[in-house]
Amino acid sequence: MSTPQPPLPQTAPAPPCPGYTSPIPVVRTHLGHAIAAEWTKMRSVRSTMWTLGVFVLLTIGVGLLPALVVVGTDTDLSSGENPLGTGAFGLLVGSVCLITLGVLTMSSEYGTGMIRTTMTACPNRGRVLAAKSIVFFAVAFVVSLVAITLVSLADVALLEGHGARQPTGAEWLKGTVGVSLFVALLGLLSLCVGSLLRHSAGAITVMIGVMLAPLVLALFMFSRALEGVREFLFEYSLPSQFFVFYGAALDEKGPSGWDPLWIVLGLTAAGYAAAHLLLHKRDV
Repeated sequence: MSTPQPPLPQTAPAPPCPGYTSPIPVVRTHLGHAIAAEWTKMRSVRSTMWTLGVFVLLTIGVGLLPALVVVGTDTDLSSGENPLGTGAFGLLVGSVCLITLGVLTMSSEYGTGMIRTTMTACPNRGRVLAAKSIVFFAVAFVVSLVAITLVSLADVALLEGHGARQPTGAEWLKGTVGVSLFVALLGLLSLCVGSLLRHSAGAITVMIGVMLAPLVLALFMFSRALEGVREFLFEYSLPSQFFVFYGAALDEKGPSGWDPLWIVLGLTAAGYAAAHLLLHKRDV
């Protein structure tokens, strides 16, 4: 007979493994995080500083040139002319820089492939587009406002005693804040076009064409049958809209007052809606 084996000792059950707590705090992301990321990208890219620097130089340099010519030749402006309008030439030329920067803010990430990293870090594509739009618009508006205000103050001081009158408070508001909003929205429209086309050179070409093509076409419409079309293109071309903010509308029937701001706001809203829709439908 076999010898009975002693019973095996009973082992106590292992205590449950305590839950792991990550030392890295986990928080729910929101739009503020995306804005902070886009602001870091914008201010750390060298092309942003160069583009904004050229914009400021063109806005101030070209904006002061007409006033310096008037002072240098000792001539007078026409009676009652608004001296703020002389600075519009610089902003008109400098707006090309903001158009370029608006396109590059979105399209450059598609060119480098960085857009994949951006969408991985923030899968909410609408939030990415909103963050880029907010950061760009804020930067474009502030830089434009500072530049055009400096030009306006200098022009008023230079043209004092040369037939120019002192602008009213409403004229100061339209000639500084109003036109800065107009230029910033124009740059935001460029960002939307960059998102739609995903190609920097193509989007910049399209935006410059939108800005200059109507005016160029109107200049070569000599036929009387096209007179109505020519007047429409003259009145609603973007370069003409700049001068409406200074009370220099080409025709009483065309845009006046704050109308150019509402026009470009409508165009930008349509472009943003299209960019938002296609951003969710297409692959990165």
